Amino acid sequence: MAITDENKPALIKPSAVQVKGGSEMATRKVVGVETRSNRRVLGAINQNLVGGQGYPCVVNKRGLSDENGICDKNLPVHGHRPITRKYAAQIASSQKHSSEENKKPKIAAESFSVWEDDMEENEAANDNKPVPMSLEQTEKVSKGKDQMEVEMEDIFEEAVIDIDGDDAKNHLAAVEYVGDLFANYRTMEVYSCASPTYMAQQVDINERMRSILIDWLIEVHHKFELREETLFLTVNLIDRFLEKQGIVRKKLQLVGLVAMLLACKYEEVCAPLVEDLVLISDKAYTRKEVLEMESMMLNTLQFNMSVPTAYVFMRRYLKAAQCDRKLELLSFMLVELCLVEYEMLKFPPSFIAAAAIYTAQTTLYGVQQWSKTCEVHTTYSEDQLLECSRSIVGYHQKAATGKLTGVHRKYSISKFGYAAKCEPAHFLVQQTQQ
Repeated sequence: MAITDENKPALIKPSAVQVKGGSEMATRKVVGVETRSNRRVLGAINQNLVGGQGYPCVVNKRGLSDENGICDKNLPVHGHRPITRKYAAQIASSQKHSSEENKKPKIAAESFSVWEDDMEENEAANDNKPVPMSLEQTEKVSKGKDQMEVEMEDIFEEAVIDIDGDDAKNHLAAVEYVGDLFANYRTMEVYSCASPTYMAQQVDINERMRSILIDWLIEVHHKFELREETLFLTVNLIDRFLEKQGIVRKKLQLVGLVAMLLACKYEEVCAPLVEDLVLISDKAYTRKEVLEMESMMLNTLQFNMSVPTAYVFMRRYLKAAQCDRKLELLSFMLVELCLVEYEMLKFPPSFIAAAAIYTAQTTLYGVQQWSKTCEVHTTYSEDQLLECSRSIVGYHQKAATGKLTGVHRKYSISKFGYAAKCEPAHFLVQQTQQ
């Protein structure tokens, strides 16, 4: 079996290295011994660079595993990475970079001083020390931000929505004159309301009879499918007429029928016939009596039929409240409950409309809610409406259980969204009791 020369270290063949110099090529032979001596020189270079042990060196794998927490034995003996020329260049550059960073001035450390003295002794002195400029600036910035947040909150709270902006191109909305119109309504309502004590002048009728009459008229109004404006004008005509004219008990129902007939002639496109009103009264009155009472009422009221009722204010205030269908129906149910009650005559129509909407919002949302937009357009604050609102909640509580249930039955059908099934805002009344 022949042994090749490659496995014999002493028989390393010389390698030829061509050196180009001038016009001729010289050949030099380098033997294996010289190669080994050159490698020793590289090992010495490695020792001079890092000051560690010479090449070759072994990495302790057990030490690495211990460092990672795998083994809890003796401290590991860290190995050294073999130094190559590339690695030596990286070490030299990193050392140079660290020396440059050490030469840079430390601004943050020099700008602030740390006192490690006894805090009890220097507590009084620290109070008189001037605050560093940087801290003063941060405090000013923080105060400025807080002030800006407060101002933004104030702006948000005082924001009033332009409820007529969407109707700018609608000529029927009369956006240019709507402010003047409602300012005129607020002036006229003072002179177009009946006195809250007029029933004291009546001899044969009282407040209870008036409530029964209006509760019955609400059912008649619903049966004839009349407009909402007609009902509010009917009640206004009755109160204004009874304030100026004494009526016996048996003629009170006739006053109600004639007031509805006049309101229909003023508001409706097709007013009901006199015979229909006679029929619905179970023929308690004749056609002649109806016409005679109509003439008497018009002369007593001096043909003044154009009065602002709670209906016109309801439409305006519901628009300011940005209501939906549910809030609208509940608000009208509550304001119709107010029509039945004689004691609500002490409030003007605009105030009753605002209180009804406020009570409806409180009933639906479960919290007392009155926006800045509503307050601006109604000119009534939440505190002003609370007394009237609590009275309305009382009427709502007894609407289904009392003797006068016409409003509750009307709003218990699908046409009116079952608004009568909403639970009253009991917590408003409980606050008064507490």
